[in-house]
Amino acid sequence: MSSETTMVAANFRLQEWATQVRECQGRPAGMSVIDWCAGHGITKADYYYRLRRVREACLEGLQGETPARQIVPVQPRLLRQEKEHGDSVQPGLDICTGRFSVHVTESTPLPLLAAVLEVVLDAE
Repeated sequence: MSSETTMVAANFRLQEWATQVRECQGRPAGMSVIDWCAGHGITKADYYYRLRRVREACLEGLQGETPARQIVPVQPRLLRQEKEHGDSVQPGLDICTGRFSVHVTESTPLPLLAAVLEVVLDAE
């Protein structure tokens, strides 16, 4: 099998998996991932493997893009510049939602931030 054929097959498989991921994430309220997987003939482990591969492919696609920088005004009192537990902390912004806290600095890559926020939203 040629490398081009292999690449086409891999892309097709990723598209199928992305469709499955979207369908699972749109499952009825109260239905667990395990129940959804059982109804679609895949194991929970296969689903999470496919989810990880789809996310990795999306991040690889984003790495080549240079996102437009947007300036969001932040009040100085929201920036954390003190030391915690004796360790120095980079100046930045803490984003807290429920059980999660994300510290964002000026050097945080936007694709990484987008991926982390997506995971946090999915987990909420």
